[in-house]
Amino acid sequence: MTGTTTAEVMAELAALEDPRARQVNEKHGDDHGVNLGKLRALAKRLKTQQGLALELWETDDTAAKLLALLICRPKAFERAELDRMVREARTPKVHDWLVNYVVKKSPHAEELRLAWSADPDPVVASAGWALATERVAKKPAGLDLTRLLDVIEAEMKTAPDRLQWAMNHCLAQIGIDHAEHRARAIGIGERLEVLKDYPTPPNCTSPFAPVWITEMVRRQHA
Repeated sequence: MTGTTTAEVMAELAALEDPRARQVNEKHGDDHGVNLGKLRALAKRLKTQQGLALELWETDDTAAKLLALLICRPKAFERAELDRMVREARTPKVHDWLVNYVVKKSPHAEELRLAWSADPDPVVASAGWALATERVAKKPAGLDLTRLLDVIEAEMKTAPDRLQWAMNHCLAQIGIDHAEHRARAIGIGERLEVLKDYPTPPNCTSPFAPVWITEMVRRQHA
């Protein structure tokens, strides 16, 4: 499928538009109506095409941006490009895929973590905290976990929703993976009560950090 034009891909995405999918997606803040399974199948057919990905990203279309993130070459982006993209990724799914599928694989991930975590835009800051959570879990060497906990303790309670969610995930990850910080992480969660009453379906773990940490540690030792 190399040599496919942006216009051809946009026509294909338009043909995949499903009003029911759009209704479900819009409840989560995502303004597109393409089934994600079909979107992934299209990406698989197109394979990696950085040029096409860049063109799709520049459209003002959420499904096209999601497809761009599936067919791009994550390590090909400059730091400034990724910074611009995270500021343009205003829907939750585009933001989530950009961070998880592209930025985490970038050689600029650590620089961006440091820059974004302190950004005044809470959506950008949430991307920085997602990168922090990734490091807590996979590359904690050299990371100041005490300082991360200090910031979470001081700022999570009043943070806007998406930033609060990302900080809470980092708090839980520290508690799950680092036994020496576990008691403090649980204590912060109990004091701040962030997401304590979050509606959690049966058989799912609550995102309330003390419950989340305790359950994941139990599973590790089960």
